[in-house]
Amino acid sequence: MNAPRNPKTFHVKSFGCQMNVYDGERMAELMAAQGMTATTDANAADLVVLNTCHIREKATEKVYSDIGRLRKHGADPMIAVAGCVAQAEGEEIVRRAKVDVVVGPQAYHNLPDLVARAAAGTSTLDTDMPAIAKFGALPARRRTGPSAFLTVQEGCDKFCTYCVVPYTRGAEVSRPFAAIVDEAKALVDAGAREITLLGQNVNAWDDGSGIGLHGLIAAIDRIPDLARIRYTTSHPNDMADGLIRAHAEVEKLMPFLHLPVQAGNDRVLRAMKRSHSRDSYLRILDRVRAARSDIALSGDFIVGFPGESEAEFADTLSLVDAVGYAQCFSFKYSPRPGTPAAELDGQIAAEVMDDRLQRLQAALNRDQAAFNAASVGKTFDILIERTGKQPGQMLGKSPWLQSVHLQTDAKIGDLVTVEILSAGPNSLAGRERAKALD
Repeated sequence: MNAPRNPKTFHVKSFGCQMNVYDGERMAELMAAQGMTATTDANAADLVVLNTCHIREKATEKVYSDIGRLRKHGADPMIAVAGCVAQAEGEEIVRRAKVDVVVGPQAYHNLPDLVARAAAGTSTLDTDMPAIAKFGALPARRRTGPSAFLTVQEGCDKFCTYCVVPYTRGAEVSRPFAAIVDEAKALVDAGAREITLLGQNVNAWDDGSGIGLHGLIAAIDRIPDLARIRYTTSHPNDMADGLIRAHAEVEKLMPFLHLPVQAGNDRVLRAMKRSHSRDSYLRILDRVRAARSDIALSGDFIVGFPGESEAEFADTLSLVDAVGYAQCFSFKYSPRPGTPAAELDGQIAAEVMDDRLQRLQAALNRDQAAFNAASVGKTFDILIERTGKQPGQMLGKSPWLQSVHLQTDAKIGDLVTVEILSAGPNSLAGRERAKALD
């Protein structure tokens, strides 16, 4: 370990979920507040922060591969491993990889101090899990893109049998209402037009005030110059009546709901300890659609959970047919060390999982293509987020989280009225239209 004593440049590489993206942004802000300069080239940075995800199989090995690639270039940067792999495997990472800093997702507010200690020649490890303490130690939000993430809740008390989140992120903890609203206002002042509220179980947000996520959304809705609100990821058991009503009552709340189900068979759901049934999930979707008829639905699926039969997998396919998702995430079951499901009998052969995943994704891709095709001829506003590959081309997001590209003089952060001309499996093409006069 020959890291520079006083790193001047840094690079943060985040893996996994939106909460990791948020955490990565906040770590970058911490480093910038210390006078360091961000670089997009990891090989040119004095400090590289690997902000890791532990959800999928071989996550730890991927960390070691990244560390090895960084060291191959001979620059010998200071390396900090952060995130959920750091929390789960911290001591082993220090022993095996001899990195400079290992810090868990609840302790990264200590990163500047840990880097300073590492620069003095001491490897440092911090995987404490203090409830919400880090947020008060983070710098004020000063600069952001048109769409910004805002973590409001962390951790999970659900203990699904396949999931490591309760062990790496801890118990469910909600940030205080006032602190969230203040950060939302700061994000808007820094340039955000859209805010996505984040949590492992975001709709379980409860700071003890009785406001609930729907009340928090209503408060953020009142922020001037904020155009759009989203939230993710939700649990079916926490879809309160008030939150469902918010989809009908709050104009800035986008017509999009990501509500993971994981499987379509009740026995499999019980084995996963999902605490909802196929029928209860579908009834929630019926209520949401009654509140907002044009809402787009998204979900998560796991195929090949231990003991899943072909008939039980067929129930998942029939649920997909019944719902008609606009987009989804789907994965093969991945045994995570320390979780109850990893010890279950009936582990499914890899080739069976591969076949089921291909069939599931074919159904999901079919429905996503149909949802996109139904947008052709419609006119709606998109939020411009970045430039496209072609001259004059800009890319933005529809209210339903579809990517839309068009030729326009509009700038990043503008809301542009677009008529959709064509649809592909993953994006839409449109042309700018003048807004109708009131």
